[in-house]
Amino acid sequence: MSDLQINLIVIGIVIIGGIVFYNWIQQRRYQRNTEKAFKNKYEDVLLEVGRTTEIERVEPQLNKEVAGDFRVEPSIKEKVVSDSKPEQNAFNTTNEPAKPVKVYSNGVVDYVVGIRSEIPVTVSDLTEILQRKVEFGKPVRWFGQRNTGAFWEEITIESDPDNDYTCLRACLQLADRSGPVSEVSLSEFRDMAQNFAELINAVADTPDIGEAYSQAVLLDQFCAEVDVMIGINVISKDGGAFTGTKIRALAEASGFKLDGGGVFNFREGNDSTKFTLNNYEHTPFLPENIRTLTTNGVTFLLDVPRIKNGERVFDQMMHLSRIFATTLGGIMVDDNHVPLSDSGIDRIKHKLSGIQAVMKSRDLPAGGEIAQRLFL
Repeated sequence: MSDLQINLIVIGIVIIGGIVFYNWIQQRRYQRNTEKAFKNKYEDVLLEVGRTTEIERVEPQLNKEVAGDFRVEPSIKEKVVSDSKPEQNAFNTTNEPAKPVKVYSNGVVDYVVGIRSEIPVTVSDLTEILQRKVEFGKPVRWFGQRNTGAFWEEITIESDPDNDYTCLRACLQLADRSGPVSEVSLSEFRDMAQNFAELINAVADTPDIGEAYSQAVLLDQFCAEVDVMIGINVISKDGGAFTGTKIRALAEASGFKLDGGGVFNFREGNDSTKFTLNNYEHTPFLPENIRTLTTNGVTFLLDVPRIKNGERVFDQMMHLSRIFATTLGGIMVDDNHVPLSDSGIDRIKHKLSGIQAVMKSRDLPAGGEIAQRLFL
């Protein structure tokens, strides 16, 4: 081996040794810095939870009227209408009152743009804008006032085209069973109303979008708390089946009517539906299949926020449930097939009363015009 080769090997060994030593020095320095940085013990928020603290989940709040022993019975069902809307508890067990719902100029459920014009605006002028009622994700309504002090009348596409108004209100509903209105929809609605006002040389009063959206969320949270359905099941005692013809005969004799939609509706006179009779199984009750239909049971459903005089209506429903159970040879049970006792029924009725009392205290009485809109 030549001297040159030997020298190159020695130089390579020295360079490699220097790199290894440098890396060892850096590693030691990094280790010391790391130990110094973590010398003081910082709390790990995730690890400490459950050992020293408890995370409090903020739920929508109801008034103290519903505080107390409000354990949800299996026979009480929360209305589920959309996967986009998160599941809420049917009852609140805290005493903290909910945040108040701000009253806009058209009640508690609308974002309202007021429009004032020196020149009367006719329904014909509104024709195009009235056709845009379905663009904003929530119900839209227009109202007009013929002159100062006159009553407000709703304007629809069917209104007399010659009717004219000096003041208008464009109203976008803040929430319904599918959730709160979006900020985007609020902004688009505001812009639409504002552009229309500019087109007719009128003045538009547009409330703040951020505030309106916050109000929509609060309203939706409150509605989720009270959006409950009460279900009473009547099933066969021996696992047999009820025939569709016998169910229909008994239902019609009891005052139900098969109006369509696969359920029997119970009404009083021309009033809205008080409660419904549904198939316990998935097959709907339809005129074309009810003759050949058999089922293991039926379910009575009461939509709590849409019904006036809830206690009285609940008593009616229970009375008919007992008649069906006796006549069909069935038994009243909850969703877990546990027979309903008198004390259990009383608890359900008490909870219904609590929900409707809270709604009344918020000027959203169950079964009222506003509740009918919110829980459609």
